[in-house]
Amino acid sequence: MDAFNRTGPLMEPTSYPEWAQQLIRDCAQSKRRVVEHEIYQRMRDNTLSEKTFRTFLIGGWPVVEQFSLYMGHNLGKTRYGRHPGEDMARRWLIRNIRVELNHADYWVNWARAHGVSLEEMNAQDVPAEFQALNDWCWHSCATDSLAVSMAATNYAIEGAVGEWAAVVCSKTIYEDSFAPEERKRAMKWLKMHAQYDDEHPWEALEIICTLAGMNPSEALQTELRRAICKSYDYKYLFLQSCLQYERSHAVYEQRELVAG
Repeated sequence: MDAFNRTGPLMEPTSYPEWAQQLIRDCAQSKRRVVEHEIYQRMRDNTLSEKTFRTFLIGGWPVVEQFSLYMGHNLGKTRYGRHPGEDMARRWLIRNIRVELNHADYWVNWARAHGVSLEEMNAQDVPAEFQALNDWCWHSCATDSLAVSMAATNYAIEGAVGEWAAVVCSKTIYEDSFAPEERKRAMKWLKMHAQYDDEHPWEALEIICTLAGMNPSEALQTELRRAICKSYDYKYLFLQSCLQYERSHAVYEQRELVAG
């Protein structure tokens, strides 16, 4: 029988088919350079400049704001009773779309704590490369199969977010930088992802494996691997762009200082 039915713990790689375990290994390096990125370590230590933080919050907003829309697009690919994986995806997506809507509210509160308004985030006055991750997610959800587009978004993006949010929250230095009365609102997005979202990417992986079965084609395995790694790579490009933007501003300011 080619069907997959998980019997082991949700968050244990060995609970999934060997091809999925290999998929996790194949994508590990691309994921690692995102979750271990300098940006998140500097957030944790509260050494990220305010300008860079503003750029990060503005540039990251489209993915946060539209994540529920990616999921809605994937929901539209399902048909009740056609496949056990589609039924599982249908229930899961409907349940979690509301959760993602709340997360957009929490991001707005985080941004406001740094003096960034919703109007500034919606204006998206940032370089073009900051749009790449959102464009990629929309491309995948519009053109790829349900399994592949969920791999690109709910598995890859959410999985990396949970891990880097945990890095930022692993010390209280950043949290303590906020006034006591605004800490809870400012930190809620980070804390929700660091503490409560850990199961989401694993639940997405279970759906993907249920859709693909025990022995998916080499072509599908390649599609899944490429989609997951592209999501990580576009996120890495975003983070590198934040650093490049910071450095270019630092050089400009130094020149202005010398000229003055």
